[in-house]
Amino acid sequence: METLEALDRSLVLWINSMHAPVMDEIMWIISGKITWIPLYLILLFLFARTYGWGKAAFFLVAVAVAVTIADQVSVHLFKNLIMRYRPSHHSALTHRLHFYAMGDGFYKGGMYGFVSSHATNFMVVCLMSILALRKHYKKIVIPLMVIYVLVCYSRMYLGVHYATDIIAGGLLGALIAYPMHRFVVKPLLLKESTA
Repeated sequence: METLEALDRSLVLWINSMHAPVMDEIMWIISGKITWIPLYLILLFLFARTYGWGKAAFFLVAVAVAVTIADQVSVHLFKNLIMRYRPSHHSALTHRLHFYAMGDGFYKGGMYGFVSSHATNFMVVCLMSILALRKHYKKIVIPLMVIYVLVCYSRMYLGVHYATDIIAGGLLGALIAYPMHRFVVKPLLLKESTA
């Protein structure tokens, strides 16, 4: 565990050390939740074009429910129970990290970071979209995974998450997204030919 912790700290310090004013702004935008609304609209449009707007509305609700579950689980069953300090709040790291300046302070996120809610929630959206759309849009996997990795990287760049926060968050998101697809969305899609 000590070796893993040391690797985690070294990696976040290394990624964060590559900061520059322009990169700070880019990573802040990538990390933002509102930034990805156009992507969500595009995915919804692709779903609607493939399966119809009625099923697209159902899919939207299913994703919203899955993201809500993921967000609550990541906070209440992980962050608030495990209480692992973010790098930005760790006494041995906070003075060695560069933080994004906002208003009269710096962005450091909440106190605890395991697991990353960004990684969890974004994995739910990406995986559910991939599972539902890859049959019709084979090239959708790579861009969504690239965007997912960029979002996760931005969290480490900003100094608010360790790599293990991200990895665990992604796994948690997948564990929520796959059953939601398998047992809720997929049965709807199987009715495609009779719609």
